[in-house]
Amino acid sequence: MDQNNIHNEEFLDPVSILKNIALKEDMIACDFGCGSGGWAIPLANILSNGLVYAVDILPESIDALRGKAARQNLFNISPMLADVEKGVKIEDKQVDLVLLTNILFLIKDKESLIKECRRILKSRGWLLIVDYKKDAAFGPHKEDRFCPEDILPMLDKLGFREEKRISAGKYHWAILLNK
Repeated sequence: MDQNNIHNEEFLDPVSILKNIALKEDMIACDFGCGSGGWAIPLANILSNGLVYAVDILPESIDALRGKAARQNLFNISPMLADVEKGVKIEDKQVDLVLLTNILFLIKDKESLIKECRRILKSRGWLLIVDYKKDAAFGPHKEDRFCPEDILPMLDKLGFREEKRISAGKYHWAILLNK
């Protein structure tokens, strides 16, 4: 087995996960908890004529993202400093895809965050959730982890429907939902 296969099977690979979504280059996406751009940058490359709102609570993360985007000549990323639990300054029904990658385990009020995702998503918009498996060898404290079945009832109640599960490597699970 070559190194790429080992990498793809064991570690989270944003590009391979995003390839499972029927993205069009002119779509608008929002990455909640973007960090320094691990998902926002690959997404901006795919959405070359679109826009990626990249939201994080840490100024250092936003600064790092700005630097990476500039070095790669990516001008379709809109960094936004905000606390996603308190809402974001994005108009209602503006976004085709919201990403929640390795962030939900940190959120106390998951329902409020999901409502915010729903607010900014267009009709038929997608929500991609990626998080640590309960039995992953590393990641957040075990008591902070959950699986899709733990959160699906709330998502269903808030109007989201599971579209598909996506293979996300050895340590993560991924689920794509639509509004």
